[in-house]
Amino acid sequence: MTLTAAARPSAPAWRVSHGGGFWVIAAAFTVALAFSTVPTPLYGIYQQRDGFPTWVITVIYAMYAVGVVASLYLAGHVSDWFGRRRVILAATLVEAVSALIFLVWPDVAGLIIARLIGGAGIGAMVATATAHLSELRLIARPHGDPARSGLISTVVNSGGLAIGPLISGVLVQFVDSPLTVPYAIFLGLLLLSALAISLVPETVERTEERPAYRPQAMSLPKDSRPKFYGAATGAFAAFALMGLFTALAPTLLTLVFGQPSRLFGAVATFALMGAAAVAQVVFARLTTRPQLQAGFALMAAGLVMVAVSVLTVSMVLFFAGAVIGGAGTGLAFRSSVATAASLAEPAVRGEVLAALFLGAYAGLSIPVLAIGVTLIWLPSPAAVVLFSALDLILLGWAARRTLVR
Repeated sequence: MTLTAAARPSAPAWRVSHGGGFWVIAAAFTVALAFSTVPTPLYGIYQQRDGFPTWVITVIYAMYAVGVVASLYLAGHVSDWFGRRRVILAATLVEAVSALIFLVWPDVAGLIIARLIGGAGIGAMVATATAHLSELRLIARPHGDPARSGLISTVVNSGGLAIGPLISGVLVQFVDSPLTVPYAIFLGLLLLSALAISLVPETVERTEERPAYRPQAMSLPKDSRPKFYGAATGAFAAFALMGLFTALAPTLLTLVFGQPSRLFGAVATFALMGAAAVAQVVFARLTTRPQLQAGFALMAAGLVMVAVSVLTVSMVLFFAGAVIGGAGTGLAFRSSVATAASLAEPAVRGEVLAALFLGAYAGLSIPVLAIGVTLIWLPSPAAVVLFSALDLILLGWAARRTLVR
């Protein structure tokens, strides 16, 4: 059970303060999320080297999301029992193992295992780090705006995911070993992050009598569940659009627009993720409902623009759709997190947030795998148009659930 700020003792002298710990966790969370998108510009190089078809890229990518979803279901809530810092530290070390596998086993089987393990680490981390950031800030600044930690955690989610492909895309252009250097850099950063995390104060009191283990559940009143399901569906739709760009933006630029540059593909992903982070900051003063409205509207516009761009072979429209849709995903995701958090009691906040992230990260795997299968029979433009249409339907359903008064 989480202690109140008033009852919390000060951090031991050998640990950083709660305020410093907030920024340590934010930085470590950013590094882990950035590492998760490092392979985006590299998939095409693996494909060119080994000669596998495009659908194999979607399988490799989707294994990450499978790992996230499985980990969220099995372990995303256990920090409510065992403590935030311990779970985040373990998850960071799991990410380091994934980076090591990328370095020593760069074949398709190794890529699948590395992505699966990396996803498992992120799944254990996302809800835990979000809750830990909120609690650390509450203790450090008990009279501060609690929405500030929520803003930073969601910006870290989008910003971290944006940084990874940009770093690896630049390295592809300027280093001789693009399939090893990015992973070596992030292996070092992850190990440094683990060291820093060990110095952060804990915010959950461990009790001698823990509940019997069970997989993820959701402790919400029945009348709150429809709104939660709407928020989870909105997060699913937002992450589906992120997944399209993270898995296939470089491939689409090559197949549809005839632009084979790996850096260009990385920039397309960065444009979407970066717009998501910027939009969350720009519209931070809006309340949850206007953010949901703006997020859903911008996502819908971005999806339409991306669909039209592949039909008209307009790369300008493709990038414009990435930016506008990305801004929508950032607002939709942040407001979905805020909606879920507002429905949860403090003692089960980690559990409820884990359930939300479970829905969100399912959006990274299921649609991308479906696109991979569709590409076996349909040309790329038709697959993207079909994806956009289905995601628009999900947005409409989410809007009905979350925006009802």
